[in-house]
Amino acid sequence: MKALIFEAFGGPEVLQYRDIKDPQIGSEEVLLEMKAIGLNFADVYRRKGNYHLVGQPPYILGYEGAGIVQQVGSKVEGIKVGDRIAFADVPFANAELVAVPQDKAIPIPAGISYETAASLLLQGLTAHYLTKDSYSIKNEDVGMVHAAAGGVGQLLVQIIKLLGGKVIGLTSSEGKRQAAIAAGADNVFLYTEDWKAQVKDVTNDCGVDVVYESVGATLIDSFDVTRIGGTVVFFGMAGGDPAPVDPRMLMDTSKTLTGGDLWNVLTSRAERVARSGELFKWIQSGQLKISEATLFPLREGAKAHEFIESRKSTGKVLLIP
Repeated sequence: MKALIFEAFGGPEVLQYRDIKDPQIGSEEVLLEMKAIGLNFADVYRRKGNYHLVGQPPYILGYEGAGIVQQVGSKVEGIKVGDRIAFADVPFANAELVAVPQDKAIPIPAGISYETAASLLLQGLTAHYLTKDSYSIKNEDVGMVHAAAGGVGQLLVQIIKLLGGKVIGLTSSEGKRQAAIAAGADNVFLYTEDWKAQVKDVTNDCGVDVVYESVGATLIDSFDVTRIGGTVVFFGMAGGDPAPVDPRMLMDTSKTLTGGDLWNVLTSRAERVARSGELFKWIQSGQLKISEATLFPLREGAKAHEFIESRKSTGKVLLIP
């Protein structure tokens, strides 16, 4: 089979498209012929060597994708050849064929394309647990979303709205402000503005109920615009490490700091299927929309990496075998 591989850490130029051996599935795995593969910043970090990789080169990136079942292991139940399957956390996805454990195989319902499934799952499941588990959005809650024009950001905006909340978004440019508004945010402010004053103004100095904090370096600012008794959900640090939080401040203001990690939530196939099923239903009903993905042939993976690193994309980037 063909795969996108690399043998040394570095820039996009280290990626090579070449023939390697087909994967051999175990008794509890299925073999997928890939139709669409999600490209994420975690792939960039792994390519650069920022994230640890096990084993020896050649390495294959990719953890998210969708395809059609070509072969089924002897102990697999409920999945047959020809089924359409997606996954959010299976390694070696940058290839024509991928061995997928049964417990990570998510069925794709009719009416959902391979491209939609590969665009939705990782970011969608993240937005789902953040709004259902880390902080359960209630009717009339006001949530503030950092990087509201990003992949997770746009989904957070939409899910908060469909759960009955209101959204204040933060973005880095006018173009991204418009993308967050299009996603449904009630107010969107720029990081270059005095956004803390603007947030306090639109909340009548009360502050927001919850902040979804993915920048890191803005953590203390996020607490500043959170109401007494409110919550900050920390789930990323794209803008740098956060400053230490004073527990005395938490006590004095009755505010809560909580963390979030998707892999602490996706602990079984039942969890994966149930949560993905709700996302797919929202897509089918039109309550949740994802922006059109930018497609690159898998053989042009280096160009796709250059594009995602340029920060010019507002939607998903997909690799197509």
